[in-house]
Amino acid sequence: MYNFVIRNVSNKYDCEELIKVFIPADDFRAWTEDEWNALTDEEKVPFTEAEQVIFNEEMHDDKNHVKREIFRYMSGLTGTHPAWGILTGVRPVKLTGEIYDRLGSEEAVRMELAETYLLDDEKTDLLIDTYNYQQEICGRPDPKSVGIYIGIPFCPTRCLYCSFTSNQVGDSEIARYLEALKTEIAYVGRRMRETGLWPESIYIGGGTPTTLTAEQLDDLLATVKEHIDLEKCREFTVEAGRPDTITYEKLEAIKKHGIERISINPQSMKERTLELIGRSHKPGDIVKAFQKADWVGIPMVNADLIAGLPEEEPEDFENTMERILALDPENITVHTLAVKRASRLIDVDKDFHFKQAERVKRMLDIAKEKLKNAGFRPYYLYRQKNMAGSFENVGYCKEGTPCIYNIRIMEEKQTIIALGAGGISKMYYPEENRLERVPNVSNYEIYISRLEEMLERKEKNIFMEVI
Repeated sequence: MYNFVIRNVSNKYDCEELIKVFIPADDFRAWTEDEWNALTDEEKVPFTEAEQVIFNEEMHDDKNHVKREIFRYMSGLTGTHPAWGILTGVRPVKLTGEIYDRLGSEEAVRMELAETYLLDDEKTDLLIDTYNYQQEICGRPDPKSVGIYIGIPFCPTRCLYCSFTSNQVGDSEIARYLEALKTEIAYVGRRMRETGLWPESIYIGGGTPTTLTAEQLDDLLATVKEHIDLEKCREFTVEAGRPDTITYEKLEAIKKHGIERISINPQSMKERTLELIGRSHKPGDIVKAFQKADWVGIPMVNADLIAGLPEEEPEDFENTMERILALDPENITVHTLAVKRASRLIDVDKDFHFKQAERVKRMLDIAKEKLKNAGFRPYYLYRQKNMAGSFENVGYCKEGTPCIYNIRIMEEKQTIIALGAGGISKMYYPEENRLERVPNVSNYEIYISRLEEMLERKEKNIFMEVI
């Protein structure tokens, strides 16, 4: 057990998160100096036997200086040197863009990432390549453009690693939810027209939107087209996700409404893995889902894979990569398994991610090589807490096929209007480079009963704020 006291820091959160990259949370306690000094001698007794380390004895004001001290100490203590240096945030590409805006040259950005944040060369290259490609294909969003997210919080089963809003309910409950959601869609569409906002992208996610019947999906998409002006919309995505929910009829409903992009999320092509994580489909069902999408004529398919799933070795992941590449999707996002607080996996083994680092690194290296050789390039990237090896999630695309919504949600320079249970809208103020969250409640039953309140939140915090 370690006792870390951090001097001249009022908020220890970032420092604590950095320490968690190296050792489990149960193996240490972190304190600001004020917190430690506020304890009585009696209160300190349980911690006196722990090895005590004081950081920032020289009282530096720069938090990055303090984090570099912590990084170097913890690296020496554990013998590990995390490739992301002192970065613990979700959006390192966004940080890269901010450094570009401030320093102006790629050389200066590289130096800042290496010297201030201690990134290794591979991650620096990844960030710069991703940021430059984003600017090439998307640029900065129009101030009047928004991204729209529509949430369907239902799934056939709950996966082992999942922490999203996801419910297993009957048809009557789904029908009740859809009536409330359609009311919100109509309201948002009307107020967008009245305030001059327009959708650059629309993303229907979940949960699993294809949990809906073909008729329900058709009705939902017709409602979107009726109430939201799609004239300038560059992209419309429906997340099909679970292969066992994909039918010809549902894909026909999607195609009927002119939607050109879906997601099919295999996660793994190993049958034993699918059983372990709570999926009710088999690898053959994944192949059939891709074949159906091809037969119906869906132009673009996104596929999600996860590196570091239970009982998988790099050879299993390599087999998954090869089989998915053979199905010819336009986008592949390679996720690193994260042990999330709201997932069932944390109850099984809360320290699972610490045990997977070397195995996951080999998997990510396999993905990078195979995707590069197949003509894919990284176009968006994000990180999460408790990721195996403290690595990253990277979205790869064939040339000219990136998912704009994914880029914008991580870039955080565009207003996102989120509809449905669990949706978190983000109002962007470009003059201040600031976001304000406007959440809907996550429970679908409470969402239905408090729908008017959800509309009032958007009216007050989004539409009344539009100049």
